[in-house]
Amino acid sequence: MSNPRNKTLFSQRRPVLTVVIIEVLLLLAIFVAGAYVTIKEINNVSPVLISFIPISLILIIYLTWRRKWHDIGFQSLANIPKRHWLLYTPLIVVLVVISLDGFKEVTVSEVFYFIFFTLLVGFVEETVYRGLILKTLLNKSIRVAVITSSILFSLTHLLNVMSGQSMEQTLLQLVYALVMGVVLALLMIKNANIWPLITFHFLHNLIQFLGNEQSTTLGYDIIVILILIIQCVWLMVSLKKQHVAG
Repeated sequence: MSNPRNKTLFSQRRPVLTVVIIEVLLLLAIFVAGAYVTIKEINNVSPVLISFIPISLILIIYLTWRRKWHDIGFQSLANIPKRHWLLYTPLIVVLVVISLDGFKEVTVSEVFYFIFFTLLVGFVEETVYRGLILKTLLNKSIRVAVITSSILFSLTHLLNVMSGQSMEQTLLQLVYALVMGVVLALLMIKNANIWPLITFHFLHNLIQFLGNEQSTTLGYDIIVILILIIQCVWLMVSLKKQHVAG
């Protein structure tokens, strides 16, 4: 007689270890790409770009082979109840706020490069953090899944120190990413659909890349963090009501 335990997925038996492996492999890929860029003295190519291209291919192959696209949120937008779309409105406000600083002059080729780069980052990071990691940790609890996936997402931005960013800017970005990670994780749990999250992540990063670099964005960053904190509270109340009603 076969042992039922043998049929249980490793990610279900060892969710924490699975998440550690995913995070370590992701960071290792970025570090290796960074070392390569440094050794080869390639100044115009991001280590993230070099590392995320093969990672995205691996994700596509894995999700297709294991038939997990639907499981981690790649579902029809029609599955989102109409009343739940209202929960995404603060994200639209965030996009408007970060656009207020204006945009720099860029060439057409630069625009296409930034679109490709930000789409790539949005797909990889959302698939990893709000897809694989969040889904895996839900075997522990919703609270563990949301907090852990958001902390790991935030800590990944520590790598920006390597690119010359100041510690103060990096600390602000860690808080920014942490709160954003919580919001996106809660939205994923609420609607089980990753497409709006990838779209927001893509547009958010694209606006930042095209944004005016000559002026400070500290005030806008603080406003965005406050908006996201309010959205966190809204989502938690909504999920609590849903749980009670269920």
